Amino acid sequence: MKKRSLPTACLLFLVVMCLAASCTNPAVYIKTTTETEAALAVNSKARTINLGFSAWPGWFPWQVAQEQGIFKSKNTTVNLKWFDGYLESISTLAAGQIDANSQTLGDTLSSVAGGADQVVVLVNDNSTGNDKIIVAAGINSVADLRGKKVAAEEGTVDHFLLLLGMKQAGLKPQDIQFVPLETGKAAAAFVAGQVDAVAVFAPFTTQALQRKGSKELFSSKDFPGAISDHLVVSRQFLYEHPQEIQALVDSWFATLDYIRENQERAYTIMAKRAGVPVDEYKQYADGTRLFTVEENLKAFQPGNNMGSLLYATEQMSQFLIDVGLAQKKPNTTFLFDDRFVKAYMQKRAKTT
Repeated sequence: MKKRSLPTACLLFLVVMCLAASCTNPAVYIKTTTETEAALAVNSKARTINLGFSAWPGWFPWQVAQEQGIFKSKNTTVNLKWFDGYLESISTLAAGQIDANSQTLGDTLSSVAGGADQVVVLVNDNSTGNDKIIVAAGINSVADLRGKKVAAEEGTVDHFLLLLGMKQAGLKPQDIQFVPLETGKAAAAFVAGQVDAVAVFAPFTTQALQRKGSKELFSSKDFPGAISDHLVVSRQFLYEHPQEIQALVDSWFATLDYIRENQERAYTIMAKRAGVPVDEYKQYADGTRLFTVEENLKAFQPGNNMGSLLYATEQMSQFLIDVGLAQKKPNTTFLFDDRFVKAYMQKRAKTT
């Protein structure tokens, strides 16, 4: 599933540690609809949307939307581009080779810090257990990781989760022997006994747990809101094709409705894309919380915990500076645009 990465630059292990009850800067939350955009919305010409996604339970609904004709029902055409490597999808969006991508908040911030002009328009999900630190027999606490070989894809959210758990237990990054490996290779190395622990996401979690005596040490369930996933678009595409973005957002919520009403068919589609049996895929359900439209709207509002995207952004941006990955905070003034979720909500209200 999704290469859960805060791009290489973004190991956010200090983020949640910064969760004092400080207030989010309201200036961050500024509407992005302008007269220029409104004019472009009127003149926008329909076009095929190039949408990237990769292996993660919160993004497989896009495959359902494609196969069940949901995009077509919303009068849009989508070229759904699958990436075997999540980091490749991040760089492809940053290079302007696709219009939209499924990616984490941390990855988006790192891209923006690097000069990309991107906008978060939808919350797909939060990880609630599908990102895990899995350890070999004999490791029974985070403290037991000291001196051990631990594999993860460097810069990914699973690396972040590892460091977050270590920080909470009083361990420093240098207290382990970190082995940087692509997620699939990290899981394979763990199963082969080449490392003592591994930080991976589903379905690689299932692969890692095939090692005899292995077990979960902790997961994203222990750090609520720390890993959020989004539909992110380039600002140019947002300006030039707002109708297509609205169609994507409408399609997403229509797909969630379809999944609720046709679970067996939907699970079959998603499991096939994931490359795992349906029964195994169903085990991932509780580890990813797909956001309703109401939860989306709440996430876009100011707050004083990681449940607020604005608060999380402030903490993550400061983290980039604290660890020397950015000289100044990325400009996030116009990072979020909830008008498409709001428009969907309004349309739904008229039909119920």
